[in-house]
Amino acid sequence: MANKRSLIISSPFERPTHHWKRASDSRLELVEGRRPAGYEIFDTRNNTVRGVELELVNRIRERVDEWRAADYPGVTAITRQLLEHWRDGGARRLYAFYFCQLEAIETLIWQVEAPSEFKQGVAIPGDGGAWERLQVLQPGHPENYYDLFSVCPNEALRQKLNQVELLIDNWHSLMPLKEQAKSVVRKGAESDEAYVRRVLGKLAAYKDLVIINDEAHHAYRKPAEAKVSKKDAEELGIDLEEATRWIEGLDRIHKMRRITRCFDLSATPFAPTGRTSTEQSLFEWVVSDFGLNDAIEAGLVKTPRVVIRDNALPNAQTYRSKLYHLYREPEVAEDLNRRGAEPHEALPQIVQEAYTLLGADWRETMLAWKAAGHLSPPVMLTVCNKTETAARVEHYFRQGDVYWPELKAPERTLRVDSKVLEKAEIGETAPADKAYEEVLRSILDAAGIPESRQEDLRRLKKEELLRAIVDNVGKRGSAGQDLQNVISVAMLSEGWDAKNVTHIMGLRAFTSQLLCEQVIGRGLRRVSYDTEPVLCPDGVTRELFRPEFVNVFGVPLSIFQESDGDGDPPPPPKSSTQIESIADRAELEISWPNVLRVDVVVRPELTVDWSKMPPLKIDPAQVHVTADLAPALGGAADLSKAVSIDLEALPEEFRLQRLLFLAARKALSTVEHGYVGGREWLIQQLVRLVEQFFNSKQLEIPSLFHQDPLRKRILVALSIDTLVQHVVAQIQQQNHERLEPVFDPEFPIGSTRLMRTWYSTKPCLETSKSQISHAVVDSTWEHYTASLLEKRADVSAYVKNDHLGFQIYYLWRGSKRKFVPDFLIRLANGKHLVLEIKGEDSDQNRNKRMALDTWVRAVNERGGFGSWCWDVVKAEPSKVDDVIAHHSASGLHTEPIGEFPIDDFVPKLPEIGNYA
Repeated sequence: MANKRSLIISSPFERPTHHWKRASDSRLELVEGRRPAGYEIFDTRNNTVRGVELELVNRIRERVDEWRAADYPGVTAITRQLLEHWRDGGARRLYAFYFCQLEAIETLIWQVEAPSEFKQGVAIPGDGGAWERLQVLQPGHPENYYDLFSVCPNEALRQKLNQVELLIDNWHSLMPLKEQAKSVVRKGAESDEAYVRRVLGKLAAYKDLVIINDEAHHAYRKPAEAKVSKKDAEELGIDLEEATRWIEGLDRIHKMRRITRCFDLSATPFAPTGRTSTEQSLFEWVVSDFGLNDAIEAGLVKTPRVVIRDNALPNAQTYRSKLYHLYREPEVAEDLNRRGAEPHEALPQIVQEAYTLLGADWRETMLAWKAAGHLSPPVMLTVCNKTETAARVEHYFRQGDVYWPELKAPERTLRVDSKVLEKAEIGETAPADKAYEEVLRSILDAAGIPESRQEDLRRLKKEELLRAIVDNVGKRGSAGQDLQNVISVAMLSEGWDAKNVTHIMGLRAFTSQLLCEQVIGRGLRRVSYDTEPVLCPDGVTRELFRPEFVNVFGVPLSIFQESDGDGDPPPPPKSSTQIESIADRAELEISWPNVLRVDVVVRPELTVDWSKMPPLKIDPAQVHVTADLAPALGGAADLSKAVSIDLEALPEEFRLQRLLFLAARKALSTVEHGYVGGREWLIQQLVRLVEQFFNSKQLEIPSLFHQDPLRKRILVALSIDTLVQHVVAQIQQQNHERLEPVFDPEFPIGSTRLMRTWYSTKPCLETSKSQISHAVVDSTWEHYTASLLEKRADVSAYVKNDHLGFQIYYLWRGSKRKFVPDFLIRLANGKHLVLEIKGEDSDQNRNKRMALDTWVRAVNERGGFGSWCWDVVKAEPSKVDDVIAHHSASGLHTEPIGEFPIDDFVPKLPEIGNYA
């Protein structure tokens, strides 16, 4: 059976035995055998797709198979030595080539060295020029991949390789010199010999050259059969002058020095046609192919997931999710194409909703990476329609209202100035831009790299520095190591595919599937190459790459359906108990504020006359809350493997307290003028007022379903600007003494949902009323208490406080200590009970209870976290029943009834107001 978790069904080191195929009902079915080489053409005018087989590649595959089976007849001694070394699984265990890499190099060798009997009937067309062209994989790299991947079997061959005369250059160097119109001496056009000497430099002394064209789809002799407009070429990232000038230059070199062979390398060997019915023309000289579909099935790249549905109203014409192709929505296209838009202007609400959804998933990825020890963060890439949009997106993340605070990181956000980058490509200087240069310097200064390395980079011009940052996104020790947000108008330079790109946002028109694939291709490089044993379709268990995904909004790859499959088998049992937070038990989640200390303060208060406030209505059908993405393979996608970005699945991220702080921050600039109190207290007052409005009848949501507390909070979060404007106008000023909790700014809210999985060899009680799978019981009393909490009807949820991070700070003998109570309990009446089980009393324990009482009173006074109470049980475990019953029946300000009254220390509370 296939791996049900992903589309990966093949080992990257072996010939594929099966492949996915689109069935007649547009679903994906598993087919035995290797996928024939071919590609698909999308008719964007008629919304149809047709497959085209690469007959030449398939015939050559058969011949190369026969030639390999015959033990490579005709090859030279050195070639045989290299082939034996490359296929030696023992010697090259750490540097094993993928099947597709070996097949490509074998195809090249077959064409050059195999006897004629293995090539009969195979005619490889050229491009109409006098010198020959092939597409293979490049064996070299400026960072010396020869040694890194142990390409040479011994030092003798490595030294022979050192004798190669190699020139690496870009297409600009092949441009003919411009005549100097104002020159006194008219020298005329540059001769072919002068041209060759200038371009080849030290290679000008040699003949019979070998040419390797990387990204060869940018270099073709003639346009495709139809005329291509400049706009069509720009949409596909093609420079028509570049495409032909390179080949014209090579023709001049061939005329004077001879080009023996030319090898073309490209992931997209197409030239644009300018026609929506065909959209591209395949180069005819392709001899070896391992397409994106094959790469996805072998796990060589990430699997793209695109939006297939969401909770809001779909597009009226296509019935697809509006998030599928954001730019198609009239309110988005019209807004993003406005002339004179300023960077500070808000993005359309649907775009902000999209960023909130995609950002929620990015944040989960970031936290997971951090927990797994990844040093560089995941990267979100945005591709915009024009520079003004890129500037607005940059402002949104640097200074604007992006919902997730982790994404509001100026020193980790880079807008790539295409003009500066283009100048960097050709070694020229862009016009002065002090503000942009300062941004680049700030990113460099924030990067935690050695000072000596920073000094080297500070000496670079802005063009060179931008190049150094962009080319090294996610690479440790570089200026781009900590970038997490890249914003661009173009698709960045060829070959830019930082491995830590995990999320892509498209804010531009997409007129072809090729353009979609080129954008998504920027996020396909894998992060890691860890494997796991999987039972493959041919019945053999192999080590396959673990699936990795890039989640995409706004880039409209075609979507098809597939039937459901069985789930994954359960993991094998472990010798120790795995303690984990169970996502499916979200209704049992318990959260709490992380309080560093409690202050006693006297401050002015704000008020609102609620009777005079008009109602505010929010329409749920206009607000995007969910989006579904499915693995896309070529023109098809697997709905049975669809995943959701559902803001409802992130209740902790849309807790009321967070929304209130967000609303208060937005209202602050309007309200703080004339306020006599402190700024921090003003924010908290605004929080209280917005909370009251949130719970009032003035906030109308005309759907019973969306009046669920979590759904209501999410709707409010995505409509926060409207809500704030509605409340701010009603605010007026009156003095009050209160306990004020000070929250941990790094981790203000704790939750059972956030507990990391851990293992214990201690006795464990399996739970049903806790989001945590087991309660680790350190004593018979704790076992008794946990069992009791499982049975009582007045207990809605509970958790044993172990590895959760819930703690109360208190002072003991002049130092700050941590008190970790035993249980957190949510009662059926909605109150949260902090319960401690104690065998004996002491002065230190009394200090703990005093701090706990202060904590509870401060949190209740503060509001926004529900109602809290506390108690302690000593000597008789049976009194747990009495404590639960007491707090279940009592009102808000409940005194504990356990063995340890606190009356004797309550008068001292003002003296320990700053107890932490």
